[in-house]
Amino acid sequence: MLSAPPKDTATQEIRDILRRVRRIEIRSRRAVQDALGGEYRSVFKGRGMEFDETREYQPGDEIRDIDWNVTARTGKPFIKRYVEEREQTVFFAVDASASGVFGSQHEMKGEIAAKICAVLAFAAIQNKDRVGLLTFTDRVETLIPPEKGRKHVLRVIRELLYGKPQGKGTDLTLAVDTLNRSLKRRAIVFLVSDFLTDEPRKALAMAKRRHDLTLIRLTDPREEELPAAGIVELEDAETGEVMLVDTASRSARLRFAAFNQLRKTAQEKLARSLGIDEIVVRTDTSGPEEMAYLDPIMKFFRLRAKRY
Repeated sequence: MLSAPPKDTATQEIRDILRRVRRIEIRSRRAVQDALGGEYRSVFKGRGMEFDETREYQPGDEIRDIDWNVTARTGKPFIKRYVEEREQTVFFAVDASASGVFGSQHEMKGEIAAKICAVLAFAAIQNKDRVGLLTFTDRVETLIPPEKGRKHVLRVIRELLYGKPQGKGTDLTLAVDTLNRSLKRRAIVFLVSDFLTDEPRKALAMAKRRHDLTLIRLTDPREEELPAAGIVELEDAETGEVMLVDTASRSARLRFAAFNQLRKTAQEKLARSLGIDEIVVRTDTSGPEEMAYLDPIMKFFRLRAKRY
């Protein structure tokens, strides 16, 4: 029978978790204040306009805004004023499968996913939007309903960093179908994964119709090309399958690179055909104390802003 860790050890672990979450919060808030906040608001506008007040007409006001009922009742021209209906729902669907526990550079894919979601979540709550989370493997791991506020975002970050998935594989169809069923109103959805599996065209097409969907694809250079390192044992983190590969063989390296390029091209073609935006974030553009992973996100925001 396993015994519980000593009280002092458990307390220290909790402190370490809180310290790490707090560090990510500080860096994320700084990124929002310095760069991302304005970009986020300009790209993800409110759902429409809602009525604010009626006031007396002033020279220069739009004639189309005149409230004819109030005008007729008072004998003076009055107009209706509207404000942008700002509140929205931002929902993260994050792949928590075993392949996320990999990174040949500074950080693992799962860690970068958590940091990206943290930055976007703080940008969302700064604009009074709600934030929700779905983590998935070959099953639904966690479903956190959308809410507002800092404490809620910190809960989301803790789950991304320290959640303990029960599954190892990846079922993208289940994940997308789950968010389609769970989100009753249109939402801003970020689907975060390395997409090392077939992508469900039908489920993605439905999600695109219902929501503002963006794919965030996490890649590692060692999943695209192999170094010349002799006989290497490769293990599939999700299935446990092991194979020996002679990376000294140029033809073996070329076949590996060609296979991954074909998959990448097919994924890009699918996203374009469905009209889904895609952001590619590489693990070799980030370090523990760097935030270079924000560069492709900022580039995406600027390109998207030009389209609207």
